[in-house]
Amino acid sequence: MFQLTDTPSIANRFLTELRDIEIQKDSLRFRKNLERLGEILAYEISKTLQFSEKTIQTPLSPILARIPEEKPVIFAVLRASLPFYQGFLNFFDHAESGFIGAFREEGEDVKINLGYHASPSLEGKTVILADPMLATGKSFLKSIETLLQHGTPKIIHIAAVIAAPEGVQFIKENLKIPHSLWIGAIDEKLNSKSYIVPGLGDAGDLAFGPKL
Repeated sequence: MFQLTDTPSIANRFLTELRDIEIQKDSLRFRKNLERLGEILAYEISKTLQFSEKTIQTPLSPILARIPEEKPVIFAVLRASLPFYQGFLNFFDHAESGFIGAFREEGEDVKINLGYHASPSLEGKTVILADPMLATGKSFLKSIETLLQHGTPKIIHIAAVIAAPEGVQFIKENLKIPHSLWIGAIDEKLNSKSYIVPGLGDAGDLAFGPKL
């Protein structure tokens, strides 16, 4: 598992601004920070891809370059992940895309409803599933179970800005296909309503406004 906060970097500033209740009032800045963190995690994930060598011609001479062979499939979990997903797409600009509409049904037990999904073939491909908050892990697992209808990926990279330890453990115990976790920060816990503490609040509302 990769965690951005293990090493101090500019990512810490973006994470801090996402959490700050005063800075959160600027929804444009909130979305931009999600996008920036998507770009940073995309860069880190790119180091795991297969590369090949290709000779290109510069204005002065030929040079041998190393370029990635793989074109991952990037999934956005609507709606909160759209700016985060855009950060991945900025770097993996040749990638295919998929979309999942997932929402939490409130009640004593957390239930995840998947109302929509669109996906290309995933057989043998590298998949990046981007969602800024990994709370219980149930929405990630249910999303992946749905995506497997479109083929078995070579590996799934699960990317989140903030995670709860309970969600990380749930994924490790229940996801049986090859996968990796890419996290900005792991917080203290889930509260009684299964929200991450200290977290940052509702990422979808902060990015796009409150929903009814």
